[in-house]
Amino acid sequence: MYLVCGEALFDFFSKDDASGLTSKVNYQAIAGGSPFNVAVGLRRLGVDVGLLAGLSSDFLGRRLHQVLQEEGVRTDFLVQFEAPTTLAMVAVGADGSPQYSFRGEGCADRQLQPSHLPLLGNDVRGLHIGSFSLVVQPIGDTLQALVQRESGQRLISLDPNVRLNPQPDIGLWRQRIGSLVPHADLIKVSDEDLNLLYPDRDPAEVIQGWLQQRCQLAFLTRGGQGATVFSRAHGSWSVPARPVTIADTVGAGDTFQAALIAWLTEQQLDSPAGLAQLSKAQVDALLDFAVGAAALTCTRTGPDLPYRQQLA
Repeated sequence: MYLVCGEALFDFFSKDDASGLTSKVNYQAIAGGSPFNVAVGLRRLGVDVGLLAGLSSDFLGRRLHQVLQEEGVRTDFLVQFEAPTTLAMVAVGADGSPQYSFRGEGCADRQLQPSHLPLLGNDVRGLHIGSFSLVVQPIGDTLQALVQRESGQRLISLDPNVRLNPQPDIGLWRQRIGSLVPHADLIKVSDEDLNLLYPDRDPAEVIQGWLQQRCQLAFLTRGGQGATVFSRAHGSWSVPARPVTIADTVGAGDTFQAALIAWLTEQQLDSPAGLAQLSKAQVDALLDFAVGAAALTCTRTGPDLPYRQQLA
């Protein structure tokens, strides 16, 4: 199984009011959060997966728990807190890109302490971490401790997924990503994230630096411009985005991440040793699978990640 670690919340998508009154704002609430989406996406792609997260005992927290159960995500790694559920207010632009505003200070998904970390058996093949849980406290330091403890024992994947609203200090983001990269075997990052983290550096230069450490494969997603893979063994190359009618891009990056892990799991290559065995043709197939999965999500509203049979 795979263990995804981080926040679970509700995204509130603004919708135009039928009356046209600017004094009214309608919202549609959808369960989300990048790690939550990745966990659900992995299960829909056929991977046995659990979510390590703090969930509120409030109404929205109970709904998140119910969604995970209905999706088939293992809930035995969840920790309940008497604290509110984080809310993300989402406005979708004309190009389908989302703008987020978080209400999360003191909320349940931030409350994980090192004492909440489980001992992991051999059935846990890998860990995934990412998004603002990396930099808010106390969960940020807790996930850092988990990754340091498990590095080298199982596959570790990282997606920075920088969100400046919950933590606007880009220096803190940069420091935390810098401390996590040496433990990551697989990294997925967007061009937007790299521009925020290292605005004065060439993205390829940054990623090549990562490949000099533990990382064996890194993927740079570029929205409508497609994606680029950087392989320590086989070099780098790019593929274009799939031509689709975009509803919005919410969840596309999480789908890409889940698809990477799912493909490796299907091929029984979801381990540090497995990554080292990948041929160039296999890396290309992995990239193609992830790009196709992300494209399908873009045709849907909100983080509605695909099922495995839809990607046959």
